[in-house]
Amino acid sequence: MKRLLNRLTLLAAAVLAAGSLAAKAPEYRRVEARENAQKPEWKSYEAKTVDRIPGFNCRKSDPKQSVYGGWMVDRQEATGFFRTQKIGGRWWLIDPEGWPFIHKAVAVFTTGGSDRQKKALEEKFGTRAAWAADQQEMLRRYGFNGLGAWSDVKTVRESERPMPYTVIVSPMGMYRSQHRRHFGGKYKQAGWQGYRFDLAMVFDPGFDAVIDRAVAPIAKYRDDKYLLGYFTDNELPWVNDALDRHLTLLAHDEDAYIAVRKWYDERKGVKDAPAAEITDADRKAFQTFYFDTYMRKVTEALRKYDPNHLYLGCRFNQHHQEMASPEIFAVAGKYMDVISINHYRLWEPDAAWMANWEKWSGKPFIITEFYTKGEDSGLPNNTGAGWNVRTQADRGWFYQNFVTELLRSGNCVGWHWFTYMDNDPQNLKTDPSNRDSNKGVVAWNFEPYTVLLDEMKQLNDCTYRLIRHLDAEKSEANRKTTDNHE
Repeated sequence: MKRLLNRLTLLAAAVLAAGSLAAKAPEYRRVEARENAQKPEWKSYEAKTVDRIPGFNCRKSDPKQSVYGGWMVDRQEATGFFRTQKIGGRWWLIDPEGWPFIHKAVAVFTTGGSDRQKKALEEKFGTRAAWAADQQEMLRRYGFNGLGAWSDVKTVRESERPMPYTVIVSPMGMYRSQHRRHFGGKYKQAGWQGYRFDLAMVFDPGFDAVIDRAVAPIAKYRDDKYLLGYFTDNELPWVNDALDRHLTLLAHDEDAYIAVRKWYDERKGVKDAPAAEITDADRKAFQTFYFDTYMRKVTEALRKYDPNHLYLGCRFNQHHQEMASPEIFAVAGKYMDVISINHYRLWEPDAAWMANWEKWSGKPFIITEFYTKGEDSGLPNNTGAGWNVRTQADRGWFYQNFVTELLRSGNCVGWHWFTYMDNDPQNLKTDPSNRDSNKGVVAWNFEPYTVLLDEMKQLNDCTYRLIRHLDAEKSEANRKTTDNHE
């Protein structure tokens, strides 16, 4: 009987322990989402919000911030400009005063272009200068510390207290626009970005002169401490079969065909090597040559006109093309200070992908576009690559979950929510992909989505402490793994 009681006592203790562990398991939020408005089926996704991360107190504030928004702890060498540094296995931006910094930004910080938006601006702020000052402070209140691509940099720089900003220049985009007529109006057989056969024209001699003309204006930013860095172009088509396309689709008297034919014949060791004999090894080697040609040309121009600021890359976005290419990332690592990625289609970033980006390039990355669209906004949400969710709170929970996974990687130095403002749905002159969807943190008339912003603020205000918590978790997991192996 005594032995039976002992066994029952042990069993009861085991049940209580199991119940205790179950009680401690995180109960993360669930968000209903669909990939776009054309997908009728809603699915439930997990959203890890900072108030439910085990062992983490999100109510405590981050350390005091520098004038740039860097955290005033663990000061590093100050160079007077933003730079990158890997510290204890984690990548950081370092602000001009030497403080660790993560760029928590909103892209396309502009006032819109419709007549209704101009009227709303005048009624709410009076002038563009007043708008820029007021809305930068609004973003700071919600924990943001920077501005992404396509922002109104001129007005921002005139502010008494500008947020760290980025500049995008588009030499390849400029060259494409100037040569549309040559290829038949709006590019016969153009790909989704308007490039014929989805080929960037990196081998055209005329591209070199356009690069200089496109990049030269950046000289005015050379000494600006609030500039984080530069992007060149956006979402260029670095397709895996670019070698095949050059050799089979281009006319034989085109500059690009001649350059690629020379490269291919030299690689094969014969004249007029058949395109039918292209191997996967040839395609990968050509990707390196092709992308390196673009990178070498644009970075030479950037360094010529501004040697002080970071080069943030050309904004990759194709999951099964350049984002999965070790060859592309190896070249990117030679030239870019930070790899820029527009991240769509996945509910959250993939840990293996993020590890590979750093492994292949040796550089950190920054997410330069991501967002969701709320169906409670009153907008149709028919356009754009971001997920559709039910409410503004859901948008905020998506943000927290997505960013938490970015920070968990140890390789991410920032993120740019796309975008500051919804387009005016009545403005049919805008890019169709941005016409009718709820992408902004403010509506077309400058009214903030406060429910969304409150959720964003919850993570933004404790980002530094969340990083420390996630790093401690990783260290403990590594220690346990080592102990088990021993």
